Amino acid sequence: MTLSLLLLIPLLGSVIALFVPEKAVKPLALVITIVTLIAAIPLLIYFDTSISGFQFLEERYWIPTFGINYIVAVDGLSLPLVILTVLLSLICIIASWNIEKHVRGYFSLFLLLQSAMTGVFIALDMFLFYVFWELMLLPMYFLIGIWGAPPRVDADGRTRGGPYAAIKFFIYTLIGSLLMLVAILWLWNQNGTFDFRQWTDPDRNIQFQVILWTLFFIAFAIKIPMFPFHTWLPDAHVEAPTAVSVVLAGVLLKMGTYGIIRFNYFLFPDATVMMAITVGVFGVINIIYGTLCAMAQTDMKRLVAYSSISHMGYVMLGMSAFMSVGRGSAVYEGLLGGTLQMWNHGTITAMMFLLVGVIYDRAHHRDITRLGGLAITMPIYTGFVGLAFFASLGLPGLSGFIGEALVLLGTWKAAGIYRIFVGIAAVGIVITAGYHLWLIHRAFLGKENPECAKLPDINLREIITLVPLGLIVIWIGVYPAPALRYISATMQSIVDNILQAGL
Repeated sequence: MTLSLLLLIPLLGSVIALFVPEKAVKPLALVITIVTLIAAIPLLIYFDTSISGFQFLEERYWIPTFGINYIVAVDGLSLPLVILTVLLSLICIIASWNIEKHVRGYFSLFLLLQSAMTGVFIALDMFLFYVFWELMLLPMYFLIGIWGAPPRVDADGRTRGGPYAAIKFFIYTLIGSLLMLVAILWLWNQNGTFDFRQWTDPDRNIQFQVILWTLFFIAFAIKIPMFPFHTWLPDAHVEAPTAVSVVLAGVLLKMGTYGIIRFNYFLFPDATVMMAITVGVFGVINIIYGTLCAMAQTDMKRLVAYSSISHMGYVMLGMSAFMSVGRGSAVYEGLLGGTLQMWNHGTITAMMFLLVGVIYDRAHHRDITRLGGLAITMPIYTGFVGLAFFASLGLPGLSGFIGEALVLLGTWKAAGIYRIFVGIAAVGIVITAGYHLWLIHRAFLGKENPECAKLPDINLREIITLVPLGLIVIWIGVYPAPALRYISATMQSIVDNILQAGL
């Protein structure tokens, strides 16, 4: 029942928020997200880290005539993402406290979004999964389109603003969803059920495996986003309100890599082995492309958006390195590091977008070239920026380091062409350090800009949103063993199943 509560509490709160007095909406949303986070704690306490399979399983008949049932559960892959979802949702509600436009609609949609995101990570019935996947589009579209930046035309004639970014996000995701729907319906027609655990077929024709694998992969690649399906992301981030950017980078991007591991790897092991190097190629493309684009930005938020593309490339690279080339022996570290990096990226990038929002609320712009000397005028803010940005560039002792280190270790152990991938990824690390350090030097350590001389330092509400994330970044960086313990058994099982079925 615990997992159902994580769905029902925010869903019920979303409905109630439409009918309570406007001044009560924010406290209601805060209480709802706090209660949901508390309800998730038993999952961490009672989760058996020695078991690789699903736990807290709930099954109910829904539409049995068509093989559609309510089936939810978590394992070592999904549990960290569920916890990340409920944690960031609470932080985003606090970060949205200054929202004054259509308050009921904003917080109602945000709670609906939280319920849909949670559903994506816990659904085992593919019809239910698809319902949550599509349901997520609705609140995101309106949150970006209505509460994002107003429509405008830039000097170069390009259309910008929240409505444009929302439409772009919606169209990209919808195209991917339709491709995935084709694959889901084909598999349902073959098996008579939407329970994906019953969709495994070791004798399935390899050509069909590759076709279905590709349909799922494109749908999830758009969400990651993977080059060349990435162009919706910078616009969505730049135009969205701060809290929406946080949940977009912190949670929604992970749905792409989660979907590949959960469905592509489980359902199509032969195709997964065949396409592993392709996933690695796209991973290193993301790493280099994202870093080069980030290096060219002067808008702080757009820089962080492109850095997300790069960091998700490391996740993809780790996901691809699950066996040693030429020997077919298992390699666990890459997938383990990629999965851990999904969590790490969620917390680090959430911090970064919150910090960008802080400076935008004060300076009313995000132009790095117009900032300077912030370390003098905003010392506490500068400390949080240092923590988040050094974690993002992979400084040892912070969480960004351990995830990338495991990815590179696993990729190196995979041998063959993967060692070339490690060399390319290492170049990306150097470039990443370069643009992070440039931003810190230009905006915080450079000559004080008169525009920034009177900017107030970070306030208590903003500190409250950043402290939990900062503590997690330090904790996992210093002592990652507990986090790895939650995911290790599941990752080893996934790799073993791929190699057993696919070789």
